[in-house]
Amino acid sequence: MPATDDEIREKYLERAIRELNSLTRELQACDACPRGGIMPVLGSGHPQADVFLLKHAPMPSEVEEGVAFYGRSGTALMKALKRLQVDPLAVYGTLCVKCPVGDPSLADEGCVARVVEELSIVQPKVVVVMGEDALQVLNELDVPLAKPLEYVPGARQQLTPSIDAIVTPNIDECLDEEDAKRAFWSAFRVLGEWYADLPPY
Repeated sequence: MPATDDEIREKYLERAIRELNSLTRELQACDACPRGGIMPVLGSGHPQADVFLLKHAPMPSEVEEGVAFYGRSGTALMKALKRLQVDPLAVYGTLCVKCPVGDPSLADEGCVARVVEELSIVQPKVVVVMGEDALQVLNELDVPLAKPLEYVPGARQQLTPSIDAIVTPNIDECLDEEDAKRAFWSAFRVLGEWYADLPPY
C-alpha cells in the first residue's frame, strides 16, 4: 500500500531529528577547538524549518545555556518574527562558531564547516545571514551549488537553486543603539515579505 503524503513527511521529519541528534552528539564529543570543559553552543528550532538563521559567534548568554540565539538576540528576534507574522516554529537558528573560544578565529575549520551539514539536514527555503563575519564564513564553505552572496542588507539573493538568502547586520551589534536597530529591522523585515510570498501548500 503506497504511503500517504503525511506519512512521507513524517519519515523525513524523523530522519532530520535523528541526523540533528547525531550531529549534536558529535559536536559535544569534539575536541578540535580549545574550549576546555565548556559545552558547544548548539543550533535550535524546527528540524525542517523554512527559515535558517545564521550568525557568527555566541554571546555569553548563549555560551551559558549552550543554545544559539538564547538571550537578548533571541528575545528581539521572537518579537520581530511575531511582528512579521513568521511562525517561530518554522525557524532554526545556529552559529558558524559553535565553540565558546575567546577568539572566534581559533575555531577549528572542520567545526565551522558543520554549518553545511546543518543546512543539508534542515533543508531550509531561506537563510538569514546576520553580519559580515557570518557572510564571509558562509561564502567560504563548500555548500553544494552555492553562489557567493554579497553584503547588501535587505536584498533577496539566491544561495543555491533551492535556497534564498537575506543578509542583515549582526543582531548582537544592533541591540543598544537606535540607528543600528533600525538598520537591522529594515533588512530583517524583508523576511516577512519573503514568508508572505510562500505558497500555502
